[in-house]
Formats: sequence, C-alpha cells, structure tokens
Amino acid sequence: MPLTVPQQAVFDSSKRFRVCASGRRGGKTYLSMWEIAKFARQPNRRILYVGPSYRQAKSIIFEDLKARLIDRRWLKKVNESELSFLLVNNTKIELRSADAADSIRGISCDFAVLDECAFFQNGSSVWTDVIRPTLSDREGHALFISTPQGIGNWFYDLYQQAKVSSDWESFTWTSLEGGQISREEIEAAKRDLAKKTYLQEYEASFETSGNLIYYAFDAEANTAKYKGDIPPLLHVGLDLNVSKMTAPIAIKTQYGLYVIDELVLHNTNTDEMAQALKERYPDARFVIYPDPAGSARKTVANSKTDHTILEQWGFTVKSRRSHPQVKDRINTVNRLLCNAQDERNLLIDPKCKTVIEALLKHQYKPDTAIPEKDAVKGYDGVNDSLGYMVEYLYPLRKIEPEPRTIKQWGHL
Repeated sequence: MPLTVPQQAVFDSSKRFRVCASGRRGGKTYLSMWEIAKFARQPNRRILYVGPSYRQAKSIIFEDLKARLIDRRWLKKVNESELSFLLVNNTKIELRSADAADSIRGISCDFAVLDECAFFQNGSSVWTDVIRPTLSDREGHALFISTPQGIGNWFYDLYQQAKVSSDWESFTWTSLEGGQISREEIEAAKRDLAKKTYLQEYEASFETSGNLIYYAFDAEANTAKYKGDIPPLLHVGLDLNVSKMTAPIAIKTQYGLYVIDELVLHNTNTDEMAQALKERYPDARFVIYPDPAGSARKTVANSKTDHTILEQWGFTVKSRRSHPQVKDRINTVNRLLCNAQDERNLLIDPKCKTVIEALLKHQYKPDTAIPEKDAVKGYDGVNDSLGYMVEYLYPLRKIEPEPRTIKQWGHL
C-alpha cells in the first residue's frame, strides 16, 4: 500500500528534523515504519523508536515491524526482552520508552522516531536533555509524530518552531487525509465526540480551553427548566463519597439526558442516600449508576457493599466492572454537552445548582490532565456522579485499529 499524499511529503523531505501533527488513525505508525526502513537500508546504523512507555512501544509497532523485517529477510536477530532488532547489514533498531529516558543517555544514533510524543511525560526535557545529544556525533535525524494535545503542550511549541527553523519542517494532516478512515466514519465521529475532542483527534487541530475540564458546558445553552411530568423511571449517577454524596437525577430523552433534580447529602452513607431518593420520589423506579468501587467498598459498618445496599432498596444497579478511564468519562460528558455538530444532548434544570457549579468551575491541575480534588468544594465528586451515569449510557465509540500493510521494501 503506497503512502498517502501528506505521508509522502514527509517521506520526501530532506530536513533533518520533521514534526508531524496527524489525526487519529492517520497512518502515523505506518509512516514511522517506512521512515525506519529508509534509514535501516544503510549498514551500521543505529535507530531508535521512542514511545510514551515500553508497553505502548511494544503494542504500537513491535510485532508489525518484526513481521515485515522477517518477511523481507532483513532480520538477523531479535531480542524480545529488549525490544530490539539486529539486521543483516549490522544496523540495529531499538524500541525505547520516554518514561525511562535516562536509559537512552550515552548512546549515539542516526535516526530517532518520537511517536505520540505529545504524550511524553516531561517531553521537552526528554528531547533536549536525552535524545537530541544522541544525534550529535552522527548528525542524526529525528521524526516527531503525534496527535496534538493542546496549545499548552510541548509538542505544539515544537511544531511552531519547525515552521521558522531552517533545518526543521512541520506537517499536518487529518484522519481523512491519512487514508485509513472513511468519510462516513468521520461524520459519525462528529456526532459521537465533543467538538474540541473531534477537532483535536480527527482534524489534528491544536485546541485549548485553559484548565477548564467541562469546556463544552454553556450556562445558557445547556440549562433549561424542566416542564414535563416526572416519568416512572429515573436515572441517578452516584459517587459513593461519605463526606459529600451527590446524586444527579435524570430522565432519558430522545437524544440524551435531562438532569431534572439533584440530591446532595453531607457526612452520609449509602443507606441514607437511598432513603432520601425514595422519600423524594416515592412512586418512581430507579436505575443507579454508582462508582464501580462500590461493588467492594462499604460506607456502613456491616458486611454489605454499597452496591448490595442499593439493590436491597429495590434499585437497579448498573456499573462497570472497573473504573473507565478518567479521560474517557470526561470526553463522554463533554460530547453530550456539545458534540462536533453543535448538538447539545445534555440539559440541566437551573435548580440543580451543585451540578451546574461543578461543571462551570472544575479544573485540571496546572500543566496536567489530572482533575483537581477539593474536599470542601467537592467538584470532582459531583462530576464523577454525573460522569458514571453518562459514560455507562453513552460510551465513546472505540476506533478500530488501522490496517498496517507495508509496501515491499526490497532486500538489503
């Protein structure tokens, strides 16, 4: 399978340092293998492929690269434990990890691929303090390739630097231009993802919203007084936190959720929350979406788990076996608040002041993707309650892995 037009432009560039911002499934790893092959054709070279972690480096490229090297009869020896290949022309290809970057110090190499480098921890210092010096004595080249991760990320600075430095060049292409995803899938992604997430993941756009987590929430567009009847079935998100337990109460609409009420109890337990729900809506049936940890945790001193207590109150309990990734839960809520087609499918009654305040004010810790935790304000607990319910009912669609068919490289 040939390279696409934007991939070919990168491959043909003679610049020493090339920075590529690509949409998801845009063929980043496919291009990386072509680049590795280009440099590996020369004898006695040393090539590094650096991923965010060893696990990611192995899962992203190791097996595919090994299969192609064997198929082309380039491979002399493979070290499975060290994730390295020795070729018949004495060139060595090594897979390394950015989170163990110190292990790279002291070596020399001719070419380095920094894959998904926007997600490197301390990415700037990994490059300047560790990888860049490995290229000096051999005047080696480097390829930086990643999906963007916001304007505040070091990868954005690198991308901008490449536009003005004579020895650098920057490239960008969307998921559609990468040739691995159909136009129909792109349109589906617009419906399924929050606007910022779609632009970043599929359009390779450098997006920013400061430290605000729920950037898609609009205090006017996402709030409206509920005027209908209370249906017989209510949906409740629940973070099982004894200091401040918050329960957003919602109904399902044709398109999403409408949070019509909230219960907030302090210094409480699961039994008291269950009783409060029953007292407020005595004729309703409840589906509860609690913290997955509640299947083992107890907020009262007996042998019952929190999930068991909820079931004994007659509630239907729906929960993941393990916690969904925080990023996925946040993206799911943002997607429902406003997707890439500007559709708002999560509405909140203005009387739900605790939920609204948490959405408006919850932020990430500075320079991280870690939500702030504050026992007094409790925004994290409120949004966790909402997120467990939204993520269970409207999970993000998983993107299928792209094909990795490699065009024949020839023989060494």
